[in-house]
Amino acid sequence: MAIQNSRTLSEKELLALKKKIEEGKAKIAEAKGKKNYLMSELATKWGCKTIEEAEKKLLKCQKELDTLSVKLDSLLEEIANKYADDTE
Repeated sequence: MAIQNSRTLSEKELLALKKKIEEGKAKIAEAKGKKNYLMSELATKWGCKTIEEAEKKLLKCQKELDTLSVKLDSLLEEIANKYADDTE
């Protein structure tokens, strides 16, 4: 997409645009580096090669956590009932 402008830019304006472009490139490079680092961590710590795999693993872990939470609640209730029966 070409920029159509009826006036020419001054040297100062061109230098300002150049600086903005360089800053943008630096931000892109930084973001790519962070992405690569995070994807590496995802593979190393969780064995996931893609975001989709990580999302599936997260859902599985959430289901396991819910199951364990229900079991823990049941055991705690069982213990509370046992001690309530023992104190009577």
